Amino acid sequence: MKKMSKLLALMLALVMVLALFAGCNNTPTETTKPATPDTGKQGETTAAPIDTTPVDTTPATTEEPAPPEYVPTAAQMVAGKTYDENGEGDYQSLYSKFGKEASIADVEEDPETGLAYYNAPDGNQYELGLDFLTMAMVYNTSTEGTDFATEDEVYAEWWKFYITRWNHLLPEIPLYSNEYYDVYNAKIKGVEEHPTNPFWSPASALIDWSSEKEDGSFIMGSSTDLSGKFRYSSFGSSSPGSSDNDVYNLITGLETVVTTKEGGYEVNPTVTKDLQVTENEDGTATFTITIYDDLKFSDGSPVTAKNYLYFPMAFSTPIATEAASRDARSMLSYVGFEDFDTYDGTEGSGSKVMTGVRLLGDYQFAVTVKDDYYPYFYAIAYAAFSPTHQALWAGEADIADDGEGCYWTDNFYTPEQVELIKKNAANTDNSIPYAGPYTVESYDAGDKSAVLKLNPEFKGNYEGTKPSIETVVYKKIISETQLDDLKAGGVDCLAAITGGAPTKEAISMADESNGAFVYTHYSRAGYGKMGFRADYGPVQFTEVRQAIAFCMDRATFAKDFTGGYGGVVDGPYYTGSWMYKAATAQGMLLDAYDTSVDSAIAVLEEGGWIYNAEGGEYTEGVRYKKIPAEYATENDINYKSMDGAYTTTKVGDDYYMPLVLNWFGTVDNEFSDLLVTGFETNDNINNAGFKVYKNLGDFAPMLDELYQQQVYGFYSGTPLYCVFNFATGFNSATYDYSFNMTIDPAMYDDYSAYYIKDAADIYWNN
Repeated sequence: MKKMSKLLALMLALVMVLALFAGCNNTPTETTKPATPDTGKQGETTAAPIDTTPVDTTPATTEEPAPPEYVPTAAQMVAGKTYDENGEGDYQSLYSKFGKEASIADVEEDPETGLAYYNAPDGNQYELGLDFLTMAMVYNTSTEGTDFATEDEVYAEWWKFYITRWNHLLPEIPLYSNEYYDVYNAKIKGVEEHPTNPFWSPASALIDWSSEKEDGSFIMGSSTDLSGKFRYSSFGSSSPGSSDNDVYNLITGLETVVTTKEGGYEVNPTVTKDLQVTENEDGTATFTITIYDDLKFSDGSPVTAKNYLYFPMAFSTPIATEAASRDARSMLSYVGFEDFDTYDGTEGSGSKVMTGVRLLGDYQFAVTVKDDYYPYFYAIAYAAFSPTHQALWAGEADIADDGEGCYWTDNFYTPEQVELIKKNAANTDNSIPYAGPYTVESYDAGDKSAVLKLNPEFKGNYEGTKPSIETVVYKKIISETQLDDLKAGGVDCLAAITGGAPTKEAISMADESNGAFVYTHYSRAGYGKMGFRADYGPVQFTEVRQAIAFCMDRATFAKDFTGGYGGVVDGPYYTGSWMYKAATAQGMLLDAYDTSVDSAIAVLEEGGWIYNAEGGEYTEGVRYKKIPAEYATENDINYKSMDGAYTTTKVGDDYYMPLVLNWFGTVDNEFSDLLVTGFETNDNINNAGFKVYKNLGDFAPMLDELYQQQVYGFYSGTPLYCVFNFATGFNSATYDYSFNMTIDPAMYDDYSAYYIKDAADIYWNN
């Protein structure tokens, strides 16, 4: 529905960006009382509270212990079923059924758990899942009929319910939230006057800085590899690489709406001459944008209205979908998308015209947002566009408008266009002009470095500022030797230094440098985490994720990793954000999962992990869970440890899954090193009945295994890993996870933040 706003968030700041290399030195995008399967009542998802009464696992007359009632995961419940929002398939999301008209006034909070329940028009009460809450949080913020005075207050209430449910389902485990230290060569001036913060990284802040070095350059060190996807850092994946995204931000500019230093949205007065919003009678909203006529690309060619449409129009077609090997839905929230998105250049395949996008003149265009997505809490984001040169995504094709909407000329819908998009997504030279403050002069795939040069045609950022640093170099560094590199002049900035020892060493080095080096610091809007492929293996079960949290001493882990320069949080939030402060004021209570192996064992037993490999009573070693044959998926049946020593066994007609966790960690990473003792060899983990298997590798292969796709060309082709360690950030102007918790199979692989399906979000159509 609203992919555009997500894509914009990625372009402008992100992310929301989801995955970052934990421990890397640069700032970065994703409960229930389990729902029973089908109860026989048409269209009703029944929710029942978790029974916390201790389970008697003593067998009565056989060796098999008496199990609790089996509660399938949502992934198991919908396997083999058809999804349809019009009620013609087996199921749809609860939000698609009722959510568009839902008001916060119709929601009740369980005073004991903090979980939210919706009193629906059909007379039933439904527990609210992650998808419903993330959608309502940004689309259902009207104060009409409520006791709230402002939309901010409504948003904060939805946000509180979302965080509370997230905290219960625990789709990932936050392990540390730290202070970031940026250390600079003192010859880089302006850092103190224009410091970085969680929303304003060095790649954004350097436009206000200057260099007193002899060559006037600025060398940025990053331990995250550049891949060369500078033109579109999310091309072919669900989130951008952090270093690629930094380069993207430096070579992209002239946005109609920008992210400010404070992490908000603002119409860009340098670019946008006028912006009008018209609320139409049919519930849609039209944003008419007029740009100034003096904007230029790096080659001096004019930037016109068409240039703001090449990217979103291209990446809303089957051509871009084929090129990127993932759905291209850039204009998902705009009128006409569904028909335009299916048009492949042949008659009857859809609509050639994108009716919700109008080219009104050389310097004016308009977009109309569907009524499903308006009003929207971050509505100004619908008017956020960045220009790209025609050659980048269109080539010889072009955009036209005969009065009914924009369309591509026929030569766009060709196999050659697919290849052009693939090729240009990896373009790293000056053959195609840039719109940002810098251009890419060169990229070395061997040593993962890039050289950027000042764009003399750049008009300025939203404050009218033009950069003065002539050359910006992105250089791969090694964390262990980064300070030596800085002292030797090999780099001028080490961004987002974190962890106890590295932080202390960096501060000491700067303090003892006689003014040669300076540093700034700020609290991180994000955390290092244990992430899960939450629809695969043992971690698809909520009790397993909770048990892992109970086994780990998160407070000590955070102290050890940050050296006291940080702490730990209990959900996906930044404690400095306004919504966190509002939600806590409104009574948000979260489970801290205090360390207790007894608590871990209790939730595992309640969840049915009470067997051995033969289906008998568990006594020692690795626990097993019985999965009835009717619910066992292919992945369940084939699940095994990395070495094959533990496999899902079949006893009678049922399957028994071992409580073994295959963990993919990243190499040369203090975070991974600390997890060896904090997780892999943790006595609580072993005593609770887990066994952990570890593989360490590079970041890109790890992401491929998480995605279970060949995004970077490394996926093994067979699912294996369910646990990963990396990091996430909340440094976007939008805190919006709508669609990231989707249960819609058409969107799930490309949009899911945690690969989690919440059973409460399932509405059975029949």
